[in-house]
Amino acid sequence: MIGMRADRLVATLLFLQTRGRVTVAEVATELEVSERTARRDLEALATAGIPVYSQRGRGGGWSLVGGARTDLTGLTADEIRALFLVAGPSSTTPELRTALRKLVRALPVTLRSDAEAASRAGVTDGTDWSRTAVTAEAPHLDALQRAVVEGTQIRLGYAGPGKPSDERTVHPLGLASKAGVGYLVAGTDRGLRIFRLSRVTSVEATGDPVVRPDDFDLATAWRSLAARMEDRMHAATVRARAEPGTEAILQRLFGGRLRIARPRPGEWTEIEVDGPSPEVLAAQLAGLGARVEVLDPPEARERLAHLAVELAAVYGTPAKTGDDPTTPAATLPAPSPSPSPSPERGSPQPSGPRTRTASGPPWTGLQPTWWHSAEVHR
Repeated sequence: MIGMRADRLVATLLFLQTRGRVTVAEVATELEVSERTARRDLEALATAGIPVYSQRGRGGGWSLVGGARTDLTGLTADEIRALFLVAGPSSTTPELRTALRKLVRALPVTLRSDAEAASRAGVTDGTDWSRTAVTAEAPHLDALQRAVVEGTQIRLGYAGPGKPSDERTVHPLGLASKAGVGYLVAGTDRGLRIFRLSRVTSVEATGDPVVRPDDFDLATAWRSLAARMEDRMHAATVRARAEPGTEAILQRLFGGRLRIARPRPGEWTEIEVDGPSPEVLAAQLAGLGARVEVLDPPEARERLAHLAVELAAVYGTPAKTGDDPTTPAATLPAPSPSPSPSPERGSPQPSGPRTRTASGPPWTGLQPTWWHSAEVHR
C-alpha cells in the first residue's frame, strides 16, 4: 500500500506540473480515485515540503507556488532524445505507452516537445516483405521476462526445427536478441541452452527458484554460445567458380561467409563459401544453376549431381524447339563424382573443408553441473 501511495503522489505531482492548476475533482478523475483520496494526496504533498498551495473560490484549485517544477528524470536533452528514438517506435504495449506518457509529463517544458517528436520519428513493422509476422515470440515474451526477473524455474514447451513440441524444466537466466531474433538463455539438466523465442509453445512457472552461480554474467555466456553457433556455420568450406555478374546474388545469399577472389573482367571468379556442411552449401548453390560451378570438396559435387537427377526425374528435360513437350524425358543415370578442375593460373588454391572446434564455456568448473555444457536450439 505504501508503494502504491508513493506512485500516486508522484503521479499527482506530474499532473500538477502538466496542468499548472488543478481541482480535486480533476485529480480524482485523472488518477481514478475518490475526491477524498485526491485531497489527502494533495495535502500530503504540501506536508512533504512540495510548494503546493490551494486557492478557494471560483477559478481556484491547487497549484505549484510560482510555477515551480521538479525534474524527476535527471536526463539530458541528448539522453531523452535517444531514449524516445528507441522506445517510441516499439511502444506497442499499453504499459510502455503509459510509461512514456509519464516520462513526458516529468520533463521540463523545454525538453518535452523534442521527446514527443523523437517518439514519432520512427515506426516498427512486425512483418517481413512476404507479410509474415516476424514477432512470433510475443505471446510468451511477458511470461519469460517475468520468470527471468523473478528468478523462477519454468516448464518450457518448445518445438525444435521439424520436431513436435515437448516440455522440459529450465532455469531462465536471461533474454538475448540477435539481428532482431529473440532467444532465451537457460540452464537445463543437459547444460546451458539457447531457445529461440519464436519456437516456444508454452511457459508455466514452477515456483522453484532458479539456480544461478554468483559470478554468472549473461553477456559473457551469450558470447560463448553465439561463438559456438557461428563455428557451426563455418564448419565446412566449398570452393567454386562463379560467372561474371553473380557476385551481388552470392553476397545476399551468404553475407560474411563468402570470400571472393579478385575478379578479372569477363572471366569467371573463384569463390569460397563457409557453411554447416558441404551438402547444405551445395543445396544453397544449386539454385544458381550453371552460373556457379562447385570445384570441391567431392561431397558437394556429388550432392549437386544427385539433386540434378532428382529434379530431372520430376520435371524432365527442357523441350527443344519443335519437340513434343509431352514426351517424357529419359531417366538420367546417377553421375559419379568427377575430379575437381584445376584452378586457373593466378587463382587461389583450394583450401578444402574446414572444421573449427568450439572452445569450452566460461563457467566450466562452476556448480551446478549443468553449467559444464552448452548448446543452441535453433
